[in-house]
Amino acid sequence: MENNDIIRRIRYIFNFNDSKMIELFALADCVVNRELICNWLKKEEDPDYKTINDKHLAIFLNGFINYKRGKKEGEQKKPEKTLTNNIIFRKLKIALNLKDTDIIDIYKLVHMNISKHELSALFRKPGQRQYRKCKDQFLRNFLYALQTKYRGEF
Repeated sequence: MENNDIIRRIRYIFNFNDSKMIELFALADCVVNRELICNWLKKEEDPDYKTINDKHLAIFLNGFINYKRGKKEGEQKKPEKTLTNNIIFRKLKIALNLKDTDIIDIYKLVHMNISKHELSALFRKPGQRQYRKCKDQFLRNFLYALQTKYRGEF
């Protein structure tokens, strides 16, 4: 999935305005302005559209974790330079304080049945034998399911 699409969907699901988006970046010790946020949220056809890189999306997700769970004392987690769908999924799981059973129930909202074993394979380290790569469609369905849960629509 495109990073811009992910940040757009998260903004919509949780009904964040521009000020809240700026605040989420600030919670991860990053300063962004409204113009940059707006350019990241524009459609690809717009001449002012800018692609959000992995590092900035990681910063946003870290800020989202801090917003939902509270900022930890001391030095903040360094943002990843390269993101995978697995990392994005894990960060959303952490931010929303979801257990495996919660995620399985959320997927049921969009008529997807997954097992606990399938799910745990997504959260393993890439070198492990049972590791499974999170495909775009799986992450997209999770975001749709979150939209159904938090906004009551699909």
